[in-house]
Amino acid sequence: MNFPTGQQLSGETVTGMLETESPAMESNGNAFVPDLPVLGQGTEWSMEETDATVMAEDGMELEETAKDATQEAIIPAEPELPSEFDRLFKSCEENPEDFNAWVALLQYVEQENLLVGARKAFDMFFLRYPYCYGYWKKYADLEKKNGNIQVAEEVYRRGLHAIPLSVDLWLHYLTFIKENSDPNDPETEGRIRASYDHAVMAAGTDFRSDRLWESYITWETEQQKLANVTSIYDRVLGIPTQLYSQHFQKFKEHVQDNNPKYFLSEEEFVQLRLELSKASLSAGLTEDGEPSVAAEELPPGTEDLADPAKRMTEIENMRHKVIEVRQEVFNHNEHEVSKRWAFEEGIKRPYFHVKALEKTQLNNWREYLDFEIENGTPERVVVLFERCLIACALYEEFWIKYAKYIEVFSTDGVRNVYKRACTVHLPRKPAIHLLWAAFEEQQNDVEEARGILKTLEATIPGLAMVRLRRVNLERRHGNLEEAEALLKEAMEQGRDVTEMSFYAVKLARHVMKVQKDPSKAKQVLLNALERDPTNSKLYLNLLELECSGDVTQNQAEVLACFDRAIRSPMPLDTLVLFAQRKVEFLEDFGTDINTLVAAYEEQQRLQRESDSAKRKAENGCDDSLEPDAKRQRADDGSAVAANSMTDMQANNSAYNYNWYQVGFKHLYKLFQYVIFGQL
Repeated sequence: MNFPTGQQLSGETVTGMLETESPAMESNGNAFVPDLPVLGQGTEWSMEETDATVMAEDGMELEETAKDATQEAIIPAEPELPSEFDRLFKSCEENPEDFNAWVALLQYVEQENLLVGARKAFDMFFLRYPYCYGYWKKYADLEKKNGNIQVAEEVYRRGLHAIPLSVDLWLHYLTFIKENSDPNDPETEGRIRASYDHAVMAAGTDFRSDRLWESYITWETEQQKLANVTSIYDRVLGIPTQLYSQHFQKFKEHVQDNNPKYFLSEEEFVQLRLELSKASLSAGLTEDGEPSVAAEELPPGTEDLADPAKRMTEIENMRHKVIEVRQEVFNHNEHEVSKRWAFEEGIKRPYFHVKALEKTQLNNWREYLDFEIENGTPERVVVLFERCLIACALYEEFWIKYAKYIEVFSTDGVRNVYKRACTVHLPRKPAIHLLWAAFEEQQNDVEEARGILKTLEATIPGLAMVRLRRVNLERRHGNLEEAEALLKEAMEQGRDVTEMSFYAVKLARHVMKVQKDPSKAKQVLLNALERDPTNSKLYLNLLELECSGDVTQNQAEVLACFDRAIRSPMPLDTLVLFAQRKVEFLEDFGTDINTLVAAYEEQQRLQRESDSAKRKAENGCDDSLEPDAKRQRADDGSAVAANSMTDMQANNSAYNYNWYQVGFKHLYKLFQYVIFGQL
């Protein structure tokens, strides 16, 4: 006989688990929970009161037939909420990441029994913190307290869609439906059984799901459905759980205390009886030395043997065989538990909380996931990821790891993971949003990628990486004008001249390299220099632009660019750097010796000023007697210029041709760093 070795899910089930979204809570879609049976006439409940009329296809209003039969459609106006509620609610709206503010608000509405305010507060709270299972119960209890049984059930259902692995929430829900079901209704038992089955399908593979399985077994025992109890044991005995050994011990007690014809299905009982009969027939005698019963002499179905002694022997043999078969399953499961026990022991906070997890906890989750990915089934990996993301919901690395793992199984599953992470738990984490946008672009859904980036920028304005990702998205898909417009907008809306100059450089590069319009790119940089005349990167990019052409033809423009930089109010060390580069340029490409000598003399003058300022600073001289302009240059040395000078300065006692040749290579590297971001 073959018995299940645990709760097995097919590949299609895994895909479904990853793809389905909850209609009750769209932003927290999860497929672990199928549609649950509803108490009585329960329907989908909404905070929005429906109108008493419906619209026909041609736009005409049609009165509902139920309007004349009930007065429930007449809803009184919502009562005005206390000012204290408004104050607490406003505090949460202004700073939704303040968890303590939410706690204060929810405690207030619960204590004051403000049903309307509670609905408003809880619904807003769960949009941001859906994994707080305890608050789902509080919400349901409040509705139940006010006599809204069906609404309370719908709250439970929404909670289970949001956090289907919560054993506690499942147990509360099951208790709720048992307490509020009509025991005289013939459908009640089936409804409760279906709910239990949904519960173990959703959360039964959790390592700490033992209480849920025990509750299911206890309830079926109370219904005197012993065959169902055996079926439940067959499922849990193959699942690695914390109390796996206890389950097997209770199963053996269940077998020893009951008759096989009651705790086995009729099909299994008959099959087992035949197997035992054939085995004893081949042996010739029964264990008691009596002749065995031939298969054709067996009574039909589950009827007892006529001989009491043979009947007792058969029962004991059946019990032994039933336990023997499950023993193999138990041994395999025990081995699986032993491999995971250390990881499970390391999980100290399996529930959600806004407080940061300890590093040891995070490392344990990382190692556990890596182990399960390497050794477990896809179903178990998915369940472990979902467990991990309850405790680590605010850590984007685990969401990213999850998305990467399921990418081989389901495109929609990846999309679902990114959506849950970005719209609920990590709305202000840019990295995972950028990955989501890149994923959608890979799926050729450019519009979705565009929307993701736009939403992120609206949530966290001013992030250069997001604006540049939007620009590059448009560029990759040929929307060059839109890319240029985005850069212009960012430049014009810059918070300061530094940010405006940053985008000006990006815009100039785009116009120059992509749109092939050097004159327009040059004008962008010149306009930026008028706003930010001390920005060395603007001058370097302007030089790079001028040098990108034929330097023998546009030498005048290149020299004009050098002169513009040298005469600017930049720090003195930076001016020396540009003067040196001018000499190098003329040495390599110049045609007039007089221009070269003049440039060299200018460079020497600036170098002397720089050296003098440094000596005075080193000697602690009072520079209050120095001219203001000179003191300004000495005091305003920039880090960029200082770092560049480390590699590029030389002995200034005499003109050294070879030094200038080497120095020009440094200039090229500097251009590479400023223009392309790499050396």
